[in-house]
Amino acid sequence: MNNQVKFEVEGNVAILTIQNPPVNALGAAVRQGLFDGIEKADGMSSVNAVLIRAAGRTFPAGADVREFGKPRAEPILSQVVGRIEACSKPVVAAVHGNALGGGFEIALGAHYRMASRDAKFGLPEVLLGVLPGAGGTQRVPRLTGAAAALDLMLVGKPIGALQASDLGLVDALVDGDVAKAGFAFAQDLAEKGAGPRRTCDRRDGFSDAESYMAAIAARRLAVAKSPLEAPARIVDCVEAAMLLPFEAGIAKERAAFDDCEGSEGAQALRHAFFAERRAAKVPELEGANLREVNTIGVVGAGTMGTGIAVACLDAGFPVTLVERDEEGLLRGVEKIDAIYQRSLDKGRIDVDTRAARMEALTGTTDMDELAQVDLVIEAVFEEISVKEGVFAQLDAVMKPGAILATNTSYLDINALAATISRPQDVVGYHFFSPANIMKLLEIVVADRTDPDVVATGFALAKRLRKVPVRAGVADGFIGNRILAAYRQAADFMLEDGATPAKIDAAMRDFGFPIGPYQVLDMAGLDISWARRKRLADSRDPAARYVAIGDKLCERGWFGQKAGRGYYIYEDGSRTGVEDPEVLAIIEEERAAKGISPRRFSAREIQHRCLNAMANEGARLLEEAVALRPSDIDVVMFYGYGFPRWRGGPMMAADLRGLLEVENELRSYQIEEPAFWAPSPLFDELVKNGQHFEDLNEG
Repeated sequence: MNNQVKFEVEGNVAILTIQNPPVNALGAAVRQGLFDGIEKADGMSSVNAVLIRAAGRTFPAGADVREFGKPRAEPILSQVVGRIEACSKPVVAAVHGNALGGGFEIALGAHYRMASRDAKFGLPEVLLGVLPGAGGTQRVPRLTGAAAALDLMLVGKPIGALQASDLGLVDALVDGDVAKAGFAFAQDLAEKGAGPRRTCDRRDGFSDAESYMAAIAARRLAVAKSPLEAPARIVDCVEAAMLLPFEAGIAKERAAFDDCEGSEGAQALRHAFFAERRAAKVPELEGANLREVNTIGVVGAGTMGTGIAVACLDAGFPVTLVERDEEGLLRGVEKIDAIYQRSLDKGRIDVDTRAARMEALTGTTDMDELAQVDLVIEAVFEEISVKEGVFAQLDAVMKPGAILATNTSYLDINALAATISRPQDVVGYHFFSPANIMKLLEIVVADRTDPDVVATGFALAKRLRKVPVRAGVADGFIGNRILAAYRQAADFMLEDGATPAKIDAAMRDFGFPIGPYQVLDMAGLDISWARRKRLADSRDPAARYVAIGDKLCERGWFGQKAGRGYYIYEDGSRTGVEDPEVLAIIEEERAAKGISPRRFSAREIQHRCLNAMANEGARLLEEAVALRPSDIDVVMFYGYGFPRWRGGPMMAADLRGLLEVENELRSYQIEEPAFWAPSPLFDELVKNGQHFEDLNEG
C-alpha cells in the first residue's frame, strides 16, 4: 500500500487503516491506497472479510480541498467506492468522528456500517455548488427513500449517528471503540462465510414509489428558483436512482458533478470557502505570544454593547458591563436577559444555561471595576470625543498588558490610541449588529498595535465563533468603505433617473437579500447622515454630492424606526412601500441641478454598483487597508449580505473580466471623474494577464 493507508491482516480479516491527518482527507494517495488494499484483500484466499477504519480523530471528512476545481488523479473517488462495493468479501466500515462527503460515500460503498454514537454523517457538497460525485445520489436513496436523501443533499447539514441509524444508513451503533467492534463484526462475518451485501443492490428506499416520486416533485418545485445548478441536478439524480439502472444513474451523477464543478456559482463558492480560511492567516501570527484573556469588560450598554456582551457570555467569559448611570445599566441588563429569554423560548438553550450566563454577567457604573479584567471592549456612542473620554478613564484603571479594544465603524483608531499612554494595547474590534448573531469581526490594526494584541484578537474571534478579517486604519475600514462606494453609485443613479425601488429590486435580483435603500431604512438614515456631516469639512467641494438622504433626515425621516425613510412603513410594518413625497424630493433635487432623468436597466444598475465596489476594493488593496482581495469578499458576504454564490465583489469582477470592468469604469468617468477613475491596480493586472485571485496568497 502506501503510508496513508496501512494494510494488515489479523486472522482472516484484512484491515485498511486510513492515516492522513488531520481529517483523513481523501487525496490521491488515500484513494490509491484504498483501491489497492481492496484489490489485495480480494485476491488473498486467507482473507474472508475486510475492515475499513481510520486513525486519529475522524473517519474521512471529505475530499482533499487542494484538489477542488482541478483534474483529479485516478483512481477518482467514484472508482474507489465502486471497487469497495464490488469486493467479493464482506466489507465493514467502522466510522467515528465525521463521515462527510466522500468519507460518507466510502462508508456507503462498504457492505456494512458501524458507527460510534457521536459520529456524524453528511453530504455537504451543495454548499460548494456541486453534488455528491461518488455515488451518494444513487446509494443513499436506495436505503432511505427520496425525502431523507434529498434533505441530506440539499441542505448539506450533517446528521447524528442515531438519526443515520433510524434512516437505515448505519447498521449498528457502538458506545466504545468502534474499530474494535468493527473488527469483531468483520471476524464474525468471516467465520460465517458471509458474502457481500452491496448497497447498489438494495431496494429498501424504493418500496413506496408514490411517496418517492412525490418527494421528488416537491423538492424540484422548492429548488426551481435556486441561482445554483447543483440543487436541481441533485433532484434529477435522486430521481434517476429509482428510474434508471444503477450504472446509468452513476454516469448521470458523474456528468452532473462535472457540469456543476465548472459553473460560475461553484467557482464562487469554492473561492468563498478558501477565502474564509485564508483570512485567518495574518502576518502578526508569526511568532506571536497570545495574551491571556479570561475576563472581559464591555463599556456601553446600548445595542452594540449588549450584543457584544452576549457574544462573550455565550463563549464562556465572565463579563463586566459598565454604563454611566443606573438607568442605562438596568436597560442594558434587561436587554441581555430578554435575549436569553427568547433563546430559551425557542429551545436554543435550557434554563440552567440561561441562569449560568446571567450569573456570569456583572453590571456596574464604576469604571474601577475593570481594573483586573484582561480585555475591555469599548462600545459607546460613535463620536470621537466621547470615546476619548472613555479611553482616558480606562487608561487610568486597566492593569498593564490588558487589551483595550474599540468597537467603531469609522473612527481613526490611530488618533484614539494616541490619546493614552498604552497605544500598543489598542486595537479595533468592528462587530456587526446584532453582535451576538453576525459572524463577521473586523480586527483593525493601528500603527502601534502590538502583534501579540492582533494575534490574541484572532484567537478570541475563534472562541466567539466569529469570522475575523484583518483591516488597516481607514475611514470605514474595509466593509464600510466598500458600502460607501456602493451607496454612492446608487445615489448617483437615484439622482440621474432611477428610483429607490428600482435600484433595490435590481440588487435583490443580483442576490442581495435586500437593496441599499432598504438597508438604509433598516439601519437608520441618521447613522450615515452623521458620517456625512463629520466628513463635510474634508469633502472636495468640486466632487458631486447627492443631498437626497440629507433632505429626508432634515424632515426626521430616519427609516423604519421613524415610520418613513426612503419608503413609508405603515402601522409599524417592516415592509416599506414607495413614498410619493420622497419621489417628489428626488425630482426637486434633479431639477435644482438641471438633470434630465434617464432610464436605467437592472443590468446597468447591478454593473455600476458592483464596479464601484470592486474599484473601492482595489483602492483598499493599494492602500494596504486590506491584505488581499479575498479578505474584502469575506467581509462583504459575512457583513453586508453579498451573495456567497457570487463570491464577493472582487471574485465577481474576476468572473466578469477585469478588462470589461475597467472599461465600464472609464465610460462612467465623464459623470464624476474622481469617483469613477479606475484604480491603477486594474491596469496592472490586465497588462500582466492576472486576476484579483492571483493576489491571494496561501
